[in-house]
Amino acid sequence: MTPRATSAALAALLLVPLAPGVALADTPTPSAVASAGAEPSSLPSIAQTNPGFQQQGCVHSSARTTDRTPWAQTFLRPDAAWPLSQGAGVTVAVLGSGVDGTSGVLGGRLALGPREYGPGDSGRDCVGHGTFLAGLIAAGRQDGLGFAGVAPGARILAVAVTDDVGNTAVDQVSRGIRAAADAGARVIDLAVPLPAGNADLSSALHYADGKGALVIAPSVPDPSGSAAGAASAAQPPTDPDVLAVGDLGPGGSPPSSPSPSPSAAPAPRVDLTAPGDAVMSVGPGGVGYFTGSGPSFAAAFVAGTAALVLGYRPDLTREQLLHRLEATAYHPGTALPDPQLGYGTVDPVAAVSAVLPEEHAPATPHPQPPTGSTAMPPAPPQPAARQAAAVAGGALGMALLVGCAAVVLPRGRRRNWRPGAS
Repeated sequence: MTPRATSAALAALLLVPLAPGVALADTPTPSAVASAGAEPSSLPSIAQTNPGFQQQGCVHSSARTTDRTPWAQTFLRPDAAWPLSQGAGVTVAVLGSGVDGTSGVLGGRLALGPREYGPGDSGRDCVGHGTFLAGLIAAGRQDGLGFAGVAPGARILAVAVTDDVGNTAVDQVSRGIRAAADAGARVIDLAVPLPAGNADLSSALHYADGKGALVIAPSVPDPSGSAAGAASAAQPPTDPDVLAVGDLGPGGSPPSSPSPSPSAAPAPRVDLTAPGDAVMSVGPGGVGYFTGSGPSFAAAFVAGTAALVLGYRPDLTREQLLHRLEATAYHPGTALPDPQLGYGTVDPVAAVSAVLPEEHAPATPHPQPPTGSTAMPPAPPQPAARQAAAVAGGALGMALLVGCAAVVLPRGRRRNWRPGAS
């Protein structure tokens, strides 16, 4: 279901039953709403940081599973775009705590990039946040399960830029952005908010832009805290090379994430919004599910949508991709960009399939003869010439008849020939 057809009843809907092979209806029936699945509080949570690492260690696998479809997936309806694109051939880099591939939802579509911070490689995810985001973006479809990523055919490049708690620093994020761009990622999903006014970070963002990569980041830190070092260092994205994403609650309700205080100017910039509160995905260490809330999760839905678009329109430039995501969003009824909602809620189906006004095909040119051809086209018709020739031919015929008569009739008279005589 796209945002245009969302029922207000979805505000209470978190998981919708979905039988294997059955498409989601445009609007859930009252019985479907009444049979909604488990509340998010019944799933273990994952956040941008793991503050209990010193006492409890890394995030462990979840024991909770479900065959139902998360509300965010029902809300966005990426499955309606899958006949056109599933993101195949597109690499999305997830810059965060790493991506654990043991759940198997990514199949062979996970590549391990560098770890810029902490021990081990980018396949180790002690926080669980990066794995969660990777699932939202590209988890494959599985029989009997309703959950799947927005772009289940896309590749994920894991680049670890945080420590085991989820903290990071600007130089680690900058190196991660450059590494992702060099590895050919067309979309770079930042799991952490960005500090403003840093020259090294701005240089890395411009570098990714020059490589044709679209960088997507949360508009503000998730409610649970900041993953950019000290909380005071986290600022809303201000660099024009970043697409800033805000979060929506179940059913498309207004964002619940707190904005920075007035003293912490500038105000958060939001370019697009997407589901981000009480969303469900996979985590490290197995096949169980977790829940999470915040703009970082909304940014993953936009990154998955970008992968769908590039899977269908691989020749788009970074600027064209950004324009398409914003132009096809479900716009709020305000002047654009709206201070809180930007250009509106991302729409995967429209982003993939819409034909924008500037993209109309030019008129078909008249066919031209092959280059070097010596064939001449047939002469155009000449009605006046044909009529003149016909008149001249008739006059000549009459003259011949008269001439013949002048010769034949006198001879007949001299021989006593009469018409009709035998």
